[in-house]
Formats: sequence, C-alpha cells, structure tokens
Amino acid sequence: MAYFMISVDDPQTNKEFAESLDSDFPLLSNPTKEVAEAYGVVTAERAFPFRWTFIIGGDGKILRIDREVNPSTAGEDLVAHMQDLGLAN
Repeated sequence: MAYFMISVDDPQTNKEFAESLDSDFPLLSNPTKEVAEAYGVVTAERAFPFRWTFIIGGDGKILRIDREVNPSTAGEDLVAHMQDLGLAN
C-alpha cells in the first residue's frame, strides 16, 4: 500500500510544506495541473483544486472518492473508508 499527496504548488513550496509538517509520506508536485485536471479536482471553472481523497486499487481503478475532506479528520476518515472497502484491519 502506498499513500501520497499531490499538490499544484511548485516543488520547493511543497518541500517546505512537507518539512513544516514533518511529513512521513511523499508530497508530489503538479504545477502544470495535468493530473489535477485528469482527476477533476481542477476544472475550467475552478482553478483552485478541490481537496479530495482518492482510494485507488492495485489495478488502478478508483474505489472511492471522498469529496468532503475535513483536514482535521482526514487520516481517520481515510482509515474508515479503507475499512469499509475491506482494505485495512
């Protein structure tokens, strides 16, 4: 299992943000917004990305999208979603 965040900010900004949180997972940069657009979190009408969580299976299929992410409970919510999907104990 792997987990990471993707941001449309530049690599230096993301590096500083990850360091400020003492992050133990990768924070990937997508300043061109190609990935963000492909996943629908950035659109022609909305340049600022939605903060959504995608759970993607080993086969590359999206198993769940949480479109109502609460930053203060995001970790716990992710675990609950994974348990609902039978992916975590």
